[in-house]
Amino acid sequence: MIFDRTYFLKEIADFLNAKYIGSDTHEITGINEIHMVQPGDITFVDFHKYYDKALNSKATTIIINKTVDPPAGKALIISDDPFRDYVKIVTRFRKFEPALKIVSDSAEIGEGTVIQPGAFVGNHVKIGKNCIIHANASVYDHTIIGDNVIIQSNTVIGGDAYYFKRRPTHYDKMESCGRTIIEDNVEIGALCAIDKGVSGDTIIGNGTKMDNFVQVGHDTHIGKNCLIGSHSAIAGVTVIEDEVILWAKVVINKDIVIGKGAILLATSGADKSLPGGKVYFGAPAIDARKKWREIIALRKLVENHK
Repeated sequence: MIFDRTYFLKEIADFLNAKYIGSDTHEITGINEIHMVQPGDITFVDFHKYYDKALNSKATTIIINKTVDPPAGKALIISDDPFRDYVKIVTRFRKFEPALKIVSDSAEIGEGTVIQPGAFVGNHVKIGKNCIIHANASVYDHTIIGDNVIIQSNTVIGGDAYYFKRRPTHYDKMESCGRTIIEDNVEIGALCAIDKGVSGDTIIGNGTKMDNFVQVGHDTHIGKNCLIGSHSAIAGVTVIEDEVILWAKVVINKDIVIGKGAILLATSGADKSLPGGKVYFGAPAIDARKKWREIIALRKLVENHK
């Protein structure tokens, strides 16, 4: 998320009541969790395994629970609980804003777009031209929707990321400050859920079509002209490249890439990145022809045993 203006290190540290290492006027322009960081961002790290990753990332300010020498051009905020302080910043700059109407006055609705009765359109939403938002669909705050988009009933666009930190007695919620972006000519079926980014964007590319009951996790990027079958589930921070087809009940693990033009047959599960241009089947998904040969061989083995 980009801040409304540039802030200085001292301002943010004072807000957190924390010590810092760096110039008072070191600039901070946004906040992002580690997968989405850019120069100017503040991020956090609270586990030794990821210290080097955070310190050497594109982020230029790091909230950390260890005193170290920062890399050149970077600043540190020293915290006994970096996760807590990161969330504290998020909730300051992206406060929850209650809805006062079923279609917010701050929403921008393009020419020719139809909002059916009962559909909810939240604050600061932008919807393009000639869209149809069907009854009881919900479009949460800060969502961006392009032209010629169809969203069927009871779908939720822009819900919070499923992201929690485990504590000894409970789970703490990672507050989401990202967006959902639905590009032109997308169709989304009934009862789908597309989560916004934790701090970046969840993106559904131009021309992609989704069946009913599809789940898309936070910060996932789905390319152009993809087909996503019913009951498919795509975890967060995943890339589905252009022209991919996921048939019914396909599940995709987090942090992987499904290459351009790949086809995953129904009920398959991808637990690692898959090259494009091939057909896959099984859980874990492998080349479909190889999987079918395995199935045939297993059947013959059982028959011979009998």
